[in-house]
Amino acid sequence: MANSDPIPRDQAPPSDSEETNGADEISEEGEEEEDTEYEEFEEEEEELDPVRERERLKSIFRRLSTDPVHVRVHDVVIKGNTKTKDAIIEAEISDLFKKPRTVQELVAAASIANARLKQLDVFDSVSITLDAGPAELPGTTNVVIEVVEASNPLTGNVGVFSKPEARSWSLEGSLKLKNLFGHADIWDTSGAFGWDQSLEIGTGVWVPRFKSVPTPLSARAFLLSQDWLKFSSYKERLMGLNFGLLSTNNHDLSYNLTWRTLTDPTRMSSPSIRRQLGHNVLSALKYCYKIDRRDSHLRPKSGYAFSSTSQVSGLWDLRGLKFFRQEFDLRAAMPLGFWNAALNVGLSAGAIFPLGRNFTKLSTSVPDRFFLGGHSSLVCSLGGPSSLLGFQTRGLGPNDMRRVLNLNKDEGLSVQSDCHDFVGGDLAVTAFADVSFDLPLKIFRDAGIHGHAFVCAGNLAKLSEGEIRNFSAERFLKTFRSSAGVGVILPTKFFRVEVNYCHVLKQFENDHGKNGIQFSFSSPL
Repeated sequence: MANSDPIPRDQAPPSDSEETNGADEISEEGEEEEDTEYEEFEEEEEELDPVRERERLKSIFRRLSTDPVHVRVHDVVIKGNTKTKDAIIEAEISDLFKKPRTVQELVAAASIANARLKQLDVFDSVSITLDAGPAELPGTTNVVIEVVEASNPLTGNVGVFSKPEARSWSLEGSLKLKNLFGHADIWDTSGAFGWDQSLEIGTGVWVPRFKSVPTPLSARAFLLSQDWLKFSSYKERLMGLNFGLLSTNNHDLSYNLTWRTLTDPTRMSSPSIRRQLGHNVLSALKYCYKIDRRDSHLRPKSGYAFSSTSQVSGLWDLRGLKFFRQEFDLRAAMPLGFWNAALNVGLSAGAIFPLGRNFTKLSTSVPDRFFLGGHSSLVCSLGGPSSLLGFQTRGLGPNDMRRVLNLNKDEGLSVQSDCHDFVGGDLAVTAFADVSFDLPLKIFRDAGIHGHAFVCAGNLAKLSEGEIRNFSAERFLKTFRSSAGVGVILPTKFFRVEVNYCHVLKQFENDHGKNGIQFSFSSPL
């Protein structure tokens, strides 16, 4: 019998249990290795995700900035308007989201819609989000408009304001009630009382949309009292109604019905003023066209602006004032290329004519004529001839001597005023040139404080009551008043402050021109 070699004990084959245990150990080791590798892969993936995300966003922005991404608006959703009618918001933005065909155009339309809704002045905040449209309609988006209505619909303010040109102060206040009926309607009451006994009270309402009328409407009742005794020997009181019929970015149409009263409590007015004392009715339609392409209202450096205002009085065949009044104003600004300097030039003209038979022999009303002088800014004021630095308010042009007042007829005593009443002109022309420049100190440049040098000229002429036959263009140009000066300008968020030294270059007898320092507070609105 053949003998086989015995198997050593240490080399004996493993039992079934030993084989199983060995397999389990190998399996566990393999799983641990796989888990370790998977965890390492997840960590690497987590590390790569932010990088990939940034690259993805960059790719999206690159595509949006270079290539048009086509999209169509599926729906416009309005949220947050608990009181404001949906129709009011839709009327403001409905036309904006019909035309866009790309994401770029849609973003631009959303920006305009946001500005329009904020201009209603009844929302604390407005946010517009572009959300994905329905899944079954690829390439569509929903525009979600979320508004926050004003937490306090009642607002008011009060303040004391100075008027350097008249050397007076006034107390002014206003009260606004917003969105009373949910139509974005704004009801306001305002009042002003001056130390010179001037008084202004008004109340009215403004509605951005009324039923099918596609333009804002307004109505206002007012009472205004002004004291012109110092300049023209009369007090003026106006009481009436004003209706805003059309108001867009460039066009404005309004109707005014006013009861006007002129009085002279001093009884010293000139014959030209005395003939116009009493009551009159002013029923006038006023249209204004304005376009402003300047880069700034406070310190223009480029662009142009133009305004035209036409007024016709004597409508509805009322027994009142009948005239046609026209004004033009043209401005232009251009950079000079040094010291951040810019040249601003302007030309303004206006004329008023009485309406009726033999109109050349008729007279125009003094308050509706043109007056020059005062301290208003040459650059900011846009709307017609009025400003001429270096001259007082109503300080030049046609005038008439005040009356002689007999104090004691028995003794033959009398007092004759050496003052003159400025009665205004039927034709007015003004022109100016202004150079603005940075001041050398950095602290001034950072605050926007800058300097300027200016020259301005203007003149008035009487055309009514037959004076048009004596009008001479050559004499009109030769009698232009003019002034020049330099100053420092302090622009703020709401108005422009000027401290100017003015030197009168040319004036005539009875003109009220004066060399020296003048202060000016002008609003660009």
